[in-house]
Amino acid sequence: MQQVRAKKSLGQHFLKDLGVARRIAETISSGRVLEIGPGMGVLTQFLLQNANIDLTAIELDSESVRYLKEYYPELHLIEGDFLKLDLNVLYPEGDFCVIGNYPYNISSQIFFKVLDFKDRIPVCSGMIQKEVAERLASGPGNKSYGILSVLLQAWYDIEYLETVPEYVFAPPPKVKSAVIRMTRNNRTTLGCDEKYFKTVVKTAFNQRRKQMRNSLQQLAGKGNPILEENIFTRRPEQLSVDEFVELTLLIQKSINS
Repeated sequence: MQQVRAKKSLGQHFLKDLGVARRIAETISSGRVLEIGPGMGVLTQFLLQNANIDLTAIELDSESVRYLKEYYPELHLIEGDFLKLDLNVLYPEGDFCVIGNYPYNISSQIFFKVLDFKDRIPVCSGMIQKEVAERLASGPGNKSYGILSVLLQAWYDIEYLETVPEYVFAPPPKVKSAVIRMTRNNRTTLGCDEKYFKTVVKTAFNQRRKQMRNSLQQLAGKGNPILEENIFTRRPEQLSVDEFVELTLLIQKSINS
């Protein structure tokens, strides 16, 4: 069987372990599923075996596209870049899930795009760099807790499912990997302006070692008495999603009053 050459520019590391691939595929049981970066189809083959899944895959690498068309002719395959894909055109209505062995160099961008469709993506799962997986799943008080942790956990329950060693890939990456599953929670609204919430979270973590009375001064305004509130004496990694919502409301109220 002809092999696809892994391309460093695309962050390609092809999974060889069929057991891991099967377990990733089993993180989604049914429905419309979009696989990102199928490569040589190690995950694709198991998704196709599930009669309850309506699978579409998007692949940027033309060599992988030729391979997939030859060995998985039944696959609905799009040649293109997921980050540039108009998901509203692909799925004009209804829910769809996202899965993949994600290119590590763009995994954060993928999750930000998933967030844009959070009300239509009930499950997003797959494999990413272990360090990023720990960041997504960690709670307040952990050093790895950051911007993506807060923004994703506002809308998704995140499970760290397993650690995957380097040697099950070709070529082996220099880092360990991990499988995660994000399942949409029951939250329908934050209770504050969502765009401003993102701004507050990003601004706070941009100076994560500082107390938030310093990092958020640019948003609240210098000398704003709201900065004397106890919550502003804390550092961003200490705050839960709900506390970031509270923080957002406090700043907005003080600015608008």
